[in-house]
Amino acid sequence: MELDNIDNKAVAALDGYLVRKDLVRTFSRQFPVPTYVVEFLLGRYCASTDQEEIDEGLEIVQRQLKSRTVRAGEEELFKARARENGEVKIIDLITARLDAKTDSYIATLPSLRLTDVRISPELVNEHERMLTGGFYAELTLNYDAAIAQENKGRPFGLESLREIQLSKRDVLDTLADARKSFTTDEWKTFLLRSIGIEIDELSNRQVDAMLLRMVPFVERNYNLVELGPRGTGKSHLFQQVSPYAHLISGGKATVAKMFVNNSNGQRGLVCQYDVVCFDEVSGISFDQKDGVNIMKGFMESGEFSRGKESIRADGSIVLVGNFEVDVEHQQRIGHLFGPMPPEMKDDTAFMDRIHAFLPGWDVPKVSKELLTNHFGLVSDFLSECWSQLRNQSRLSVIQNRVFFGGALSGRDTNAVNKTISGLLKLLYPGEGQVPDEDIEWAVRIAMEARRRVKEQQKRIGAAEFRNTHFSYVMGEDGVEKFVSTPELHSENSIGDDPLEPGQVWTISPGTGEEHPGLYRIEVNEGPGSGVKVLNKPVPPAFKESVGYAEQNLYARSVQLVGDKDPRQHEFTIQLRAFDASKSGAKLGMASLLALSTALVKKSVRGGLIIVGEINLGGSVEPVHNPVTIAEIAVEKGATALLMPVSCRRQLFDLSDEMATKIDIQFYSDARDALIKAMVD
Repeated sequence: MELDNIDNKAVAALDGYLVRKDLVRTFSRQFPVPTYVVEFLLGRYCASTDQEEIDEGLEIVQRQLKSRTVRAGEEELFKARARENGEVKIIDLITARLDAKTDSYIATLPSLRLTDVRISPELVNEHERMLTGGFYAELTLNYDAAIAQENKGRPFGLESLREIQLSKRDVLDTLADARKSFTTDEWKTFLLRSIGIEIDELSNRQVDAMLLRMVPFVERNYNLVELGPRGTGKSHLFQQVSPYAHLISGGKATVAKMFVNNSNGQRGLVCQYDVVCFDEVSGISFDQKDGVNIMKGFMESGEFSRGKESIRADGSIVLVGNFEVDVEHQQRIGHLFGPMPPEMKDDTAFMDRIHAFLPGWDVPKVSKELLTNHFGLVSDFLSECWSQLRNQSRLSVIQNRVFFGGALSGRDTNAVNKTISGLLKLLYPGEGQVPDEDIEWAVRIAMEARRRVKEQQKRIGAAEFRNTHFSYVMGEDGVEKFVSTPELHSENSIGDDPLEPGQVWTISPGTGEEHPGLYRIEVNEGPGSGVKVLNKPVPPAFKESVGYAEQNLYARSVQLVGDKDPRQHEFTIQLRAFDASKSGAKLGMASLLALSTALVKKSVRGGLIIVGEINLGGSVEPVHNPVTIAEIAVEKGATALLMPVSCRRQLFDLSDEMATKIDIQFYSDARDALIKAMVD
């Protein structure tokens, strides 16, 4: 394997905490243990770039895994060894329970099919997690022939165990120091290599989705849903990479196991693990009717009460499942929470507690090309760092640097903040300065993932979730930017979202030879002077309208853009046609509003089409076919239409059905049109 720049930086900064991920795959298929167990041993014996040392370490790991992991059908062989030699060393998942009849603890070792292994109370108290979901450990199992003779004797006993997990406290400092050697893009690559993924073939959206999957590991009480096609490795991260995560496969989830067992006060999975993931969520159901309500309460506050006491826990809840159909079809037949269990899928209160909906359809299917052969962090070290990051927050980093728009409710703000904090912890494991572009990256992912939840609530018909136009401003004087969810927004259709400042939708009434048509005008401004049309060749009718708009902007600049002097700015303008019509005739008012909003850095309202021509003197010309234009606007998916007031009488001919589908507003002059068009 050729070491690349990222490998060399990693080796220099994290020697002893790295493992070659291709080595991991050779073992993880051979032996019946999770990836992090294999990596624990590889990290112990093969954390080197020296091929000789690696080969030597591989032999030891191979020998240990071969002699200590129990394959199906070998159970009796290992038991016999324990009897003949007095003890046997194995690697297995250990769980324990209290046997009230004998007032003693007994352990279960699934690979040997033993359910009654003696274990001392001291060992149980030292490793409490064996009482809930259990953990992998290196175990010494002994056999006592004398006890075997007794009636109901338990000859097998656990003498000692060593958890397969790092417990060093300074791991986070090591990671934070190492991060300083990498650029942000290199660090993202390195993080994904650490979970076995090579990002060369991935788009930015795919990388972002993979990183969003990691947020529940670093953020307390974080609730994530991921629904998408099969084979994208949804459960791999929660099952194979971290011993702090627990995967519940589809089926019944008991309240006692999840939260607390009332009969003995034993705390459940959400208290014992950092992340509890429900796999195949469509098949999940609780054993008690109030199970979903207890879970809803826990997802809201991180607390649940059983009996008299209220119990706090930090566990993050992740719900993953599969779509049986593609996203477009799912949205046509219902909403994106469709595959959830019946008691969850139409409950807007349950949805409101979901901090992020990860677009599983953006994650590629796991294939050979996607797996990395480079160095990554030993999963054990990585999961320990993630666990410690849960005690920190990165919200102070965005204070007074990012301001959220008015569409975000209190719960939306909390959800977005949690996602931003988690993403920034992944990118910057140490405290310190974070550049604006990385903050904006996190803000956009967080807003999109939360807005996807809000859009589904809106689809179910809850009026309180009507406003989904999430936006943010960076810095005191920044431009308000809107964040959309791509699956709702087609590039060529009029969405509900406000466009960037300087962009407007418009319909040309057409000419004698040309039918009416939909256009988008896009304006950018910068230092300089004049207005330049970028279309080649420039349609003459459109050039004429732009000329009128330019002269009106200069003449009425105080009314339209206040103290800004448009003569000190250069504007570039582009016309995009969405129909057979290409002339761009009579688009003066839309051009004027595009120039004005580009200058004042304000967006026009989402779903709005602006119609009308303005002449050199500032008068608004009449439109000869307003009914046709209104019908086209409805057909193109617009929700509002802004027209000259002279069209009002002619619009009496618009059918009742059409009139109910679009909000038609009128303007008298350019200033009136600008005020009515801009976002409040």
